[in-house]
Amino acid sequence: MESMRIATLDVALPQQSRLSKLLDFPHEFVAPTEELQKIDAVVALRFGTEQAQRFSTRLLHLPGAGADAVDFASLCRGCEVCNVFEHEIPVAEYVLTAVLSHTIRYQQLRESFDADHWKESYAARRMHGEVFGKTLGLVGFGHIGRAVTQRAKAFGMQVHAISNSGNAPGADWAGTSAQLAQMLPRVDFLVMACPLTPQTRGLIGASQLALLKPTAVLINIGRAQLVDEEALYQALSGGHLGGATLDVWYDYPTPERPGARPSRFPFANLTNVHCTAHSCAWTPELLERRYAVIADNLARLYRGVDRRHVIFTAA
Repeated sequence: MESMRIATLDVALPQQSRLSKLLDFPHEFVAPTEELQKIDAVVALRFGTEQAQRFSTRLLHLPGAGADAVDFASLCRGCEVCNVFEHEIPVAEYVLTAVLSHTIRYQQLRESFDADHWKESYAARRMHGEVFGKTLGLVGFGHIGRAVTQRAKAFGMQVHAISNSGNAPGADWAGTSAQLAQMLPRVDFLVMACPLTPQTRGLIGASQLALLKPTAVLINIGRAQLVDEEALYQALSGGHLGGATLDVWYDYPTPERPGARPSRFPFANLTNVHCTAHSCAWTPELLERRYAVIADNLARLYRGVDRRHVIFTAA
């Protein structure tokens, strides 16, 4: 059989060697040219008009779960789009780390230790909180939601969840987005774990933030735009919200805009906000698992077997 022709773009390009080692059939990697090329598969996070002018492909395989950087209208007829998960393990661990960090304040405990002034350091020690019995609210109950629930329950937490179906196996309470206002006042931690869609953009605004306890902590590992940027900053800086852990951002650097900032507001200057650079899922193990799934789907395409995780087929 002929070699499969594959293009790896953007974040997938550095993983080309990793992917090649996992493929057990003839294949070759092709680079973009000025002319349109008909190939078998593209592995890329982003696909729009520019990529469509260079590649006509049977399969677009995303190296992650989110598809918000894909212009589906630009895909050629019959092109399948597949995504891949495997990020729920590190993301769930990150979420529980954030919960524990805001509650136990481990970093502050470490910083307050002073061996040279032990008497004073010991006498001045402060109490910290417990997560046992606290309520964690999930907006979104997919792979991440299930993994977070499993770990939160192990700490003795209550879990409430919002999902499209209104079902959340393992949670103590579940509802649909229509019941969001019912859940918000109950939670001590609100975890944003749903996809960004026209329906979820700005889902948490000033009125929703006002329903949260003033001690509540918001943890966003989904997409920044799920939460209104200005409303969140005002709630945090004004003392109306206990804190936040933010791993996803409102803007990112691009070749055209290398100086882009993560937000219009200085979240990192707030002492009650923990900021990280979209790294909650970024582990070596994640890449191993994800590219094994991508390789399996490419093998299925090569051998004419149905692909896994198909989320769209261009008409």
